Amino acid sequence: MTISPCRSSVFLDYKDLHQLLLAVQEKCYENHSRQMVSISIPIDFIDPLVVLDKYSQTNTLNFYFENKSKGEAIAAIDAVSKLEITSKHRFSQTEEFIKDCLQNVINFGNTNQPFAGSHFFCSFGFFDQHYQLDYPFPSATIFLPKLQVAVKNSACCLVVNYLIHSRVNIHTILRELQTKIKNLQSLANNSPNIEISAAKFTKNQINNSATFKHSVLSALEKIESNHLTKIVLADALDVRSCKSFNLFKSLNNLRQLHPNCYIFSSSNGQGKNFIGASPERLISIQNQQLITDALAGSAPRGKTPTEDATNANNLVNSSKEKHEHNLVIDFITQRLSQLGLFPQVLAPRLRQLSNIQHLWTPITAVVPPNIHPLKIVAQLHPTPAVAGAARDIACAEIRRYESFERGLYAAPLGWVDAKGNCEFIVGIRSALIDGDRARLYAGAGIVAGSDPDKEFAEVQLKLQALLKALV
Repeated sequence: MTISPCRSSVFLDYKDLHQLLLAVQEKCYENHSRQMVSISIPIDFIDPLVVLDKYSQTNTLNFYFENKSKGEAIAAIDAVSKLEITSKHRFSQTEEFIKDCLQNVINFGNTNQPFAGSHFFCSFGFFDQHYQLDYPFPSATIFLPKLQVAVKNSACCLVVNYLIHSRVNIHTILRELQTKIKNLQSLANNSPNIEISAAKFTKNQINNSATFKHSVLSALEKIESNHLTKIVLADALDVRSCKSFNLFKSLNNLRQLHPNCYIFSSSNGQGKNFIGASPERLISIQNQQLITDALAGSAPRGKTPTEDATNANNLVNSSKEKHEHNLVIDFITQRLSQLGLFPQVLAPRLRQLSNIQHLWTPITAVVPPNIHPLKIVAQLHPTPAVAGAARDIACAEIRRYESFERGLYAAPLGWVDAKGNCEFIVGIRSALIDGDRARLYAGAGIVAGSDPDKEFAEVQLKLQALLKALV
């Protein structure tokens, strides 16, 4: 079989790949089995958001993840293998699914380049069961994509995963792969297809200010009676646009407005997307080195440098905000220790975003090879930063106070690779998009000393920042 070479900057040994695929197919024929082949190829730089724009379809799963400060972005399109779960064992079932898949994967290409090899993309719900039966996402979705394009600084890597069986046409696969590379390379230096005009929209607050403030007062009574130490109360804003929301415009706006946040999008394969700009990393593991964030306690940014510095100083010295922050630090260190890890608490600092600033303490640990990332995710979610303390009591109260389904809001989203590396964020400052409708989510931590008016104002500040990006 003769295949013309692709662009000179993209090297792929089609002869070796052809031989590998034929050998895999022969083994599948002999064993009456199926095998996955993961092909990793360095390619010319392409913006993964452009790939998402060009290749995503409403009837397929997709995932987008970006951290501008780390020079990283990744787009995953369609699924060669997937699992959807509604179970209290969703994290352990996800771990087993990933392990089972990896036993059936053969790699081709250089898997030492950034983002090469098999990556599994995961989105979890806040609760393991939804009480809103028609909520559009299951409590866990995990998939190995057919197509993955990722960048790390200036390096770009394409990963294509194929399911091989006795009846598949290997020549067709090779032709499709060549065409895919050619089409992808034509996207180099392209920008997302974004409409400039702003759409008109209407807003509908799920809770009015009096309802939210009443919930805060009720929670404060429970805190005063020692029923709780902290609870995070969320609010939602429904938005209706005169035309369908442009996912790529919204994601591009988020990356421009919130360069210090994780920009993310997860689809359900039925036309609905959960997107946002989260400042909060749940865990990141690279070469067995874990880092997580204690992020709690907040204040608005100032309109002038003087006002900004004053707000920051008040935040750092507020006993109420420091108490809220320390609850998260204590929780994370205790939960990591229970797994046999030895967490190291780094120096506290401020996380200053475009419209809000937070108390921030990074925590690190070394992860032994026998501890899978999903065990750590299960151990940490939800932290007091998004639930409260004591956690189980706070979660029960959240369902009593909040009249809407949290769904993916404030829950873990991210990826795991074959080497145990991972990146999971907490899906806050987020929105569920369905055509011309969107539901925006934001929350505030309630502790002793919280003021209902200030907490309501904080939530509105977060919601308005998100709304600005969507429209």
